Amino acid sequence: MAFMEKPPAGKVLLDDTVPLTAQIEASQSLHSHTEYIIRVQRGVSAENSWQIVRRYSDFDLLNNSLQISTLSLPLPPKKLIGNMEREFIAERQKGLQAYLDVITTHHILSNCELVKKFLDPNSYSVNYTEIALQHVSMFFRSEPKWEVVEPLKDIGWRIRKKYFLMKTKNQPKERLMLSWADLGPDKYLSDKDLQYAVKLLSSCSHPYIYKITFATANESSALVIRPFSEKGTLKDLIYKAKPKDPFLKKYCNPKKIQGLELQQIKTYGRQILEVLKFLHEKGFPYGHLHSANVMLDGDTCKLLDLENSLLGLPSFYRSYFSQFRKINTLEGVDVHCFGHLLYEMTYGRPPDTIPVDSFPPAPSVFVASVLESILTCEAMKNGMPTVSRLLQMPLFSDVLLTNSEKPQFKIPTKLKEALKISKECIEKRLTEEQKLIHQHRRLTRAQSHHGSEEEKKKRKILARKKSKRSAYESGEEHSAKYSNSNNSAGSGASSPLTSPSSPTPPSTAEHASF
Repeated sequence: MAFMEKPPAGKVLLDDTVPLTAQIEASQSLHSHTEYIIRVQRGVSAENSWQIVRRYSDFDLLNNSLQISTLSLPLPPKKLIGNMEREFIAERQKGLQAYLDVITTHHILSNCELVKKFLDPNSYSVNYTEIALQHVSMFFRSEPKWEVVEPLKDIGWRIRKKYFLMKTKNQPKERLMLSWADLGPDKYLSDKDLQYAVKLLSSCSHPYIYKITFATANESSALVIRPFSEKGTLKDLIYKAKPKDPFLKKYCNPKKIQGLELQQIKTYGRQILEVLKFLHEKGFPYGHLHSANVMLDGDTCKLLDLENSLLGLPSFYRSYFSQFRKINTLEGVDVHCFGHLLYEMTYGRPPDTIPVDSFPPAPSVFVASVLESILTCEAMKNGMPTVSRLLQMPLFSDVLLTNSEKPQFKIPTKLKEALKISKECIEKRLTEEQKLIHQHRRLTRAQSHHGSEEEKKKRKILARKKSKRSAYESGEEHSAKYSNSNNSAGSGASSPLTSPSSPTPPSTAEHASF
């Protein structure tokens, strides 16, 4: 079904998960205000950078918009009198830089549309809500049995994915959720294979996969309809959030941080691992596991968003696992993401840093053992366990699964081959990105080492030694020349045979008499 327009020629598919960094390079005072010149860079390549100009009022406007997160952000306070003084501007610039550092390193804030638009207005000038509404309206013209109840504004983290609450005309009380998404940078399936694969999703039946009612795609985007769950996702359970609230409000700053009960951790973990194993065996790439992609249906976890990898969308945790070259397959990505999810279930919040150096007390040594096998520095360097190995670990091996539904997901051989090629291409782009990050890290370390105070002292000491050695060698050479000159003179005076045409050199005694 062609319900959307084709993408414009030469459309650039950005990876929105590539981190943006921002550095204030200078400030300039105009008649009534000060402008700050900011260098913004995408990823590790200095060539992929640009300048933006922002006033304090622009920062203040952004900060007001981010208040929905309830985070206490370090924006310098306003000052009405004396705000054009040079010392004040320099101090404010430091404060604004600290503010930029916080919003570009906070995982959720750095990926939100508000921050992206502030730092990269050219790439994020499009109103995706309007585009989604246009496409959804076109879809309903050909499928009149559904109608929109209300937009679910900003309930997800993706900039180019929008959600709508829906109902069917013959069952007006039943609620459904429609998601519309633009294609991403990892879309490697042909348009024909993509459309076929997306339509196939509604035939997938598994006790731990959330049922898809309808799915369709074309050359530019896709549309998927599912039942709406009032209980929400696993992340909503952990954060005690309302499913319809915006992502920033739900998850940035939970009021109460509390992990799940041990039995819940064991059961939910086992169910999620079972469905990952099923998808891996089917040759179906996933790579999008996180707690907001796991729907709760009673005491059962069900995986969401199987379409993401088909559409080429980057993973929620990509900025983490792209740092580690050992995590270079989608199976490895799923295991790494499972580590994040298990940490969140255990402690009620995400880890502060990755890798994790030390873990807070866990409800079981078996939980700690699994977390250590995935999220520690040693695990990142030496390799993580497979999904099959995780299922055999004591934390999950004794969990009794009561659901008897037989999994069904028939993928034709030809499409399986296309999915395999697509998976290899996704992994290749990841590997190339990891290589660039690794090279950049090595270069940065070398430059940092070269510029350290200790290295500067070493270089000064070496320079002094070299200077002394050169002076000594120069003195030695001068002495040797002088000695040779004297020896030549002495040997000429004592020689009994002189050339009749050569003048006789004066003797040392003659020199002395003068």
